[in-house]
Amino acid sequence: MSIKRTITIGTKTRKKRTKNVETPIFKRKSNPKGKHLVIVESPAKAKTIEKILGTKYKVMASMGHLRDLPKKTLGIDLENGFKPEYVNSTDRADVIKNLQIEANKSADILLATDPDREGEAISWHLSTILDVDPDKNVRVAFHEITPPAIKEAIKNPVSVDMNRVNAQQARRVLDRIVGYKLSPWLWKQVYRGLSAGRVQSVAVRIICEREEEIKSFITEEYWHVNAVYKTDKGECFTAQLLDDNGKQAKFPNKETTDNALNKITGKGAVITSVTKRKQQRKPKAPYTTSTMQQDAVNRLGFSSKKTMMLAQMLYEGVEIAGHGHVGLITYMRTDSTRISTEMINQVRPYISSVYGDEYVPKTPYVYSKTKEAQDAHEAVRPTSLAFSPETLVGDLTRDQLKLYTLIWNRFIASQMSAQIQQNTTALLSCEESILRASGMIVLFDGFTILMKDTVKKKSKGNEIEKRLPLIVEGQKVSAVSSEGEQHFTSPPPRFTEASLIKMLEEKGIGRPSTYAPILEVIQKKKYVDKDGKQFIPTELGFIVTNLLKKYFGRVVDISFTADMEKWLDQVADGHATYEKVLSDFYTIFSKELSKADANSAEEKKNNQEISDVVCEKCGANMIIKLGRYGKYLACPNFPDCKNIKPYNKEVKEEPSEVVCEKCQHLMNYKMGPYGRYLSCPSCGASKSIVIDTGITCPKCKNGHIVKRKSKKGRYFYGCNQYPSCNMVLWNEPVNDFCEVCGHIKVKRVYKNGTEKIFCSNQECETYPQKTRKTVAE
Repeated sequence: MSIKRTITIGTKTRKKRTKNVETPIFKRKSNPKGKHLVIVESPAKAKTIEKILGTKYKVMASMGHLRDLPKKTLGIDLENGFKPEYVNSTDRADVIKNLQIEANKSADILLATDPDREGEAISWHLSTILDVDPDKNVRVAFHEITPPAIKEAIKNPVSVDMNRVNAQQARRVLDRIVGYKLSPWLWKQVYRGLSAGRVQSVAVRIICEREEEIKSFITEEYWHVNAVYKTDKGECFTAQLLDDNGKQAKFPNKETTDNALNKITGKGAVITSVTKRKQQRKPKAPYTTSTMQQDAVNRLGFSSKKTMMLAQMLYEGVEIAGHGHVGLITYMRTDSTRISTEMINQVRPYISSVYGDEYVPKTPYVYSKTKEAQDAHEAVRPTSLAFSPETLVGDLTRDQLKLYTLIWNRFIASQMSAQIQQNTTALLSCEESILRASGMIVLFDGFTILMKDTVKKKSKGNEIEKRLPLIVEGQKVSAVSSEGEQHFTSPPPRFTEASLIKMLEEKGIGRPSTYAPILEVIQKKKYVDKDGKQFIPTELGFIVTNLLKKYFGRVVDISFTADMEKWLDQVADGHATYEKVLSDFYTIFSKELSKADANSAEEKKNNQEISDVVCEKCGANMIIKLGRYGKYLACPNFPDCKNIKPYNKEVKEEPSEVVCEKCQHLMNYKMGPYGRYLSCPSCGASKSIVIDTGITCPKCKNGHIVKRKSKKGRYFYGCNQYPSCNMVLWNEPVNDFCEVCGHIKVKRVYKNGTEKIFCSNQECETYPQKTRKTVAE
């Protein structure tokens, strides 16, 4: 007898309405004498777990989701409680068939998919495909692939958590509604194939708004005043001039700086107070998904996608000589910093035996969780202290070992004693001026004995030791030198993968498992490009963002998107219903969509850019349109005239005041594939555009220093008389010269936005230290 398949949605059922979603029902015939079938998501995990469980168990992989919303239709009943209509994945047909065959041979089935909402939903879909009652104890979850964790989970199965399933369904349906309804509107405005996403569009907005901040930023000059003093024993130290509020004095220009310098230059000072204070620097919490991705980007240079791929391998299991397939870390998708009591009790004796009792704190550290953290899992940590990074050399690939070492060190350090510092602050009086000298020494290294790489770079924590000589209140010190140090305010930096992930997490946008896919898709869709490690929004990114902000303000609002994540959390916790969350969202979204649709034609017309190129078929001025391969020209009389042609930016020539060296005609600015350049309309000669700094070349004394771009894309500064003068600088020159050697000074801007001016001569005794105004002996 032929029976047609029905799809279970919560506790209700709905018959499939189209032929492509009709699937013959599978009725499982269990075999009491068969093996126990355990289903996980990946083959690597299946291999590891099957070795742990032994011959009575058969472990198979679902290869991820086996059911999803249909590809070519919305698949959501908007009028009937937002019921999703699922179909079996056509490219997983063989997987489904093999699982059903094995299900008939098995005594029972245990669903051991990943321990997150996505995994819970996969288990629920598997229960439908394999005729398993999800209300019975068929679900097993574990956060690490070790024999104790696996065996304990198998002993204690539970029912499928429908609240978590509904939270995952709500996210999937939300994303489908936004993508399916909003993307076609964008196609009409820009070009077909674009996508908009509930979270991805907000990420692009954040990048675009940062770029606008950078463009509108006005750099301001400011100066600090430092002085070097010497004790009777000849020990030197540096002090900073303070303002009336006890903060480091800041001067707007060189003139006011010189006035302040004149008051202290060549004059001794008296120590008015010396304060010493001990400070503890505690270790950071073990990794969450987000912090692991950030550190992997910053320390290892890995993309977030690569980091998650490597972490997945370490979690699912790697072949270790003498041990077989071993899962090395806990589940890598987590927003928790929690560590199990069992692991705490193991790591404290380990630290004591390796580093000494003094490196074990009196009580274990317990790290607080953020408001958004689901705290369903532990932090990312090693599964066993038997596998230190040194023991895995040769078993792991180079990149696997790098990431594992990062995770290992962070976890061990998180339960080690704090570093103890002694901070010393001395105030000095020089006539009417007050200066401050600061020093720091490490009394006890604590966790930094392991995390040495974290103290190599200077940061807000003043982690680099800076010793002051032994000075006491009332002591007189003599002047050695004083200097004015020029600075310029810097715009906020562009986002990197690490800083964007941090921003998304701080704003409560997305979840740990979504960050890597989001960063991948916004680059794939050409909304952003990468300059080195930094994200730069493309013209397309700005166009789409401005359209979405204008018509879908709530959907791409940062706060609203963060609130949506909280609502999904409430569904998972059972405090909100699937239908209520979707209904509240759709009420807002549908109004914005209706307004956008009503203005679609007018918006498209207003955004058309008319060119000077005349259509040779109908005589109309062609319009510039944006397609997936860049800009092109199209006739505005479409569909009556379907003429299109490539858009050559070179048609837009602008006159310049640059004289052609060959024929003496004025050259024009043109736009080529690599940017703007100069071209002579008379003889066809061309030359690159250089930016004149206005600074006379210090080598030939005739030319000016200009900014150029090398063939590899790096900017440098050279003489405009090249090749007769080959002077080159790789840092921006300033119109000032070293007092010691006479070479020109240059300015370097560091990644944190700070600037430093120093002598360009690497042989000079002042390079790369600060240039000082020395007091005559």
